[in-house]
Amino acid sequence: MKILVCISKTPDTTAKIAFTDNNTKFDTNGVQWIINPYDEWYSLVRAIELKEKDASVIIHLVTVGTADAEPIIRKALALGGDEAFRVNADSQDSFYIASQIAEIAKQGNYELIFTGKETIDYNGSSIGGLLAELLDKPYVSLATKFELNGNKAAISREIEGGEEVCEVELPVVVSCQKGVAEQRIPNMRGIMAARTKPLKAVEPAAVDALTSVASFELPPPKAGVKLVSPDNVEELVRLLKDEAKVI
Repeated sequence: MKILVCISKTPDTTAKIAFTDNNTKFDTNGVQWIINPYDEWYSLVRAIELKEKDASVIIHLVTVGTADAEPIIRKALALGGDEAFRVNADSQDSFYIASQIAEIAKQGNYELIFTGKETIDYNGSSIGGLLAELLDKPYVSLATKFELNGNKAAISREIEGGEEVCEVELPVVVSCQKGVAEQRIPNMRGIMAARTKPLKAVEPAAVDALTSVASFELPPPKAGVKLVSPDNVEELVRLLKDEAKVI
């Protein structure tokens, strides 16, 4: 079985966020880049677990990004990917990105495609659904459990008030979230092996982006904290009513 895992480069959660060019571009100066945690901790690790149960499983990775994304994809290879593709393009448009991944997927004839539920920078949660539509494959989102039995998959996901279990025949596109697998750290053997694993850069397909960034805006700074004595209930009520305006 061949599995394709979608990998995205995102800023570390501790990165200082700033914008340039009249708030139309993200300022990358000094930013530490990581694998999107939903891609790394859940979708990639679940694929690795399937390979550990069946040595015939092949794991390919794909990312859409410029050459500076290669350290990220190499880390994913160190964790357990067999081969990687980097589509040489820089875009924030979900349709464009999904279209590029779909071109790779069509050529690879994959039975299973994993994505993270979303990226931690844009939180769009749209790539999986777009990819499934472009490939005309079934799609199950927000998976918390994934079990494979022959050519069928049982996929659990949380719903309001409970849990839903979906059964689907492969091929299928699945977006993964917490619960599917547990975070792993690449070992030295994996790091050394990743240096020689195939990483192929391919030129993007001719696809028009459907959206563009008009501007970014930072949230307003947090207001200072006011401490009120527990004996001064009247002042607390006044602050809640007149300043916080919650009553």
